[in-house]
Amino acid sequence: MKTQRQPSAIELSHVTKEYIIHHEKPTLVEKFYASANGKKEERFVALDNVSVTIHKGERVGIVGANGSGKTTLLKIIVGITAPTTGMVRTHGKVVSLIDLEAGFHPDLTGYQNIFLNGMLLGMERREIERKLRSIIDFAAIGQFIDAPMFTYSSGMALRLGFAVAVHADPDILLLDENMRAGDVQFQKKSKAKLQEFFKKDKTIVTVTHNLEFAEAMCDRILYLRQGKIVHDGGKEVLRLYDKQWKG
Repeated sequence: MKTQRQPSAIELSHVTKEYIIHHEKPTLVEKFYASANGKKEERFVALDNVSVTIHKGERVGIVGANGSGKTTLLKIIVGITAPTTGMVRTHGKVVSLIDLEAGFHPDLTGYQNIFLNGMLLGMERREIERKLRSIIDFAAIGQFIDAPMFTYSSGMALRLGFAVAVHADPDILLLDENMRAGDVQFQKKSKAKLQEFFKKDKTIVTVTHNLEFAEAMCDRILYLRQGKIVHDGGKEVLRLYDKQWKG
């Protein structure tokens, strides 16, 4: 008897992301002559015709060398950047634990930014008000909650951003292992909070270089190389990646 597959949470179809590389900022005249002479601008392909479907409740790890397109893929899923070509669809509320400070305004207080950032993440005001004390306690920034954001250290801003994000109750959670939110004590608290998401029927996609973490937490692995998914499978992909990386 076949197990019924869950509906899709994330769909990418023929997604390509290109960046134009300018070694020096060209003048308007230089742009005109480059066009007249048929010269093409240098382009970097971060993602190359990627098609993948991730289903509800899957815990997906993305591995690959630096520059293989892992973080670009997360940014396209959450909508931080748009694909050059191709289609992206998500089903449910998406919360990303990358660029945690993106929704903050420097002149507003931490308290005000909780409401601003929370609404940008799709939370209703009543929901934010209900979770406000929990968010403030989790961020652990003390009296700075009433100070403007431009007075915050980067660590304080990251802690507040993380606290708001994990209280947004996402259907899809995107993680970047390189994200560091605060000191050792806060990181322990953050990991405990993430464990709660792993136990629920949430769709989780994480970029990681930690193969032990991926082995323990992910049931599907995407292996990216030069902007392409070269392997998509179970935990055996980790051993293949480790062997190729070391070789």
